[in-house]
Amino acid sequence: MRSTRWAAAGAAAIAVTLLAAGCTSSTTSSPEPPKLSAASSIGKSEGKLNLLVWAGYAENGSTDPTVDWVTPFQKATGCKTNVQVANTSDDMFEKMGTGDFDLVSASGDSSLRMIYAGKVAPVNTSLFTNYNDLASFTKDQKWNSVNGQAYGIPHGWGANLLAWRTDKVTKAPDSWSVVWEKNSPYKGKLTAYDSPTTIADAAVYLKATKPELKITDPYALDKTQFAAAVALAKQQQKNVAGYWSNYADAQKAFENGTYTAGTAWQIIVNLAQGNGAKVESTLPKEGSTGWADTWMIDAKSPHPNCAYKWMNWITTPKVQAQVASWFGEAPANLKACDLTAADGKNCTVFHAKDEAYFKDIAFWATPQATCLDGRRDVQCVPYSEWTTAWSSIRNS
Repeated sequence: MRSTRWAAAGAAAIAVTLLAAGCTSSTTSSPEPPKLSAASSIGKSEGKLNLLVWAGYAENGSTDPTVDWVTPFQKATGCKTNVQVANTSDDMFEKMGTGDFDLVSASGDSSLRMIYAGKVAPVNTSLFTNYNDLASFTKDQKWNSVNGQAYGIPHGWGANLLAWRTDKVTKAPDSWSVVWEKNSPYKGKLTAYDSPTTIADAAVYLKATKPELKITDPYALDKTQFAAAVALAKQQQKNVAGYWSNYADAQKAFENGTYTAGTAWQIIVNLAQGNGAKVESTLPKEGSTGWADTWMIDAKSPHPNCAYKWMNWITTPKVQAQVASWFGEAPANLKACDLTAADGKNCTVFHAKDEAYFKDIAFWATPQATCLDGRRDVQCVPYSEWTTAWSSIRNS
């Protein structure tokens, strides 16, 4: 699970030129996104909306008749909503910017790429009726804004946790060492998320255990830092029972004992526990990575009015509570936490109001040649090289 008309024709080319220029210099300068305009008002419904989403973000009752926030939206706005589920962030990146979709529920490992490629447009936050109710720490982040300009509206977030079978792991771990160390007692029974972002997971561990590498941001790795993270991930590969991208697959593997320890989401742990599996989880002392998703509008959206209407709908307290309960994540709108006891419990479990917890998470961001940690005297390894390295890790 988890898993507009405003674009100029040359926008993507401008972004590519800027990034390429940074790659050929001994120092890097900060690139700028293409100059696109945000909407000034919300007009009449165009009668149609095309969404590209993570599974569970736009439910219409077809999965569960009691879970439906798309149908009420259609009735309220007249925007007939078509939903396509994306399997990966790369899938989202490839499909956006064409005008085939109006909105995408982008994670940080694709959102910045889309901004610099001119695939998504800036947004006018004054048109968002619920913007002031969203947790302040979810706004103006490096995965949803550039130079103070918002490129979407926060949706929800969660951490990549360390999970383990309590009947196999006698002492509750508080460190990622059980996952990353070569001599892990659980080798052959470990798991990790199937994504280039797992290289960032390795970097989080190295940041804490190898201070001589001077890692400050796991998505801003120079060549030496990147090589160390890749080497650690290759070492781990020999100990894993399998990688997962679909939460249901991970849930099943923890339940049947295929996995003893490894990366998981809170929803995986909750559902496994609900089925009687002896599974627990924690945010380790080294911190972790995680996702913070953003609704972003296609730069060639044919239905921008319906797109803004959806962004206002999906961030209402009621719908945020529904999504948080169904998907298993912290809602961006904190008023969702007060609607029911169940949703209030979810907000406690997912630390929705806990800014300190939020800051312990290195949320997915798209690695750039221009280092995201502010360094300008070196070049960082861009995302294209992360994907190549991950393919090598998976097949090593």
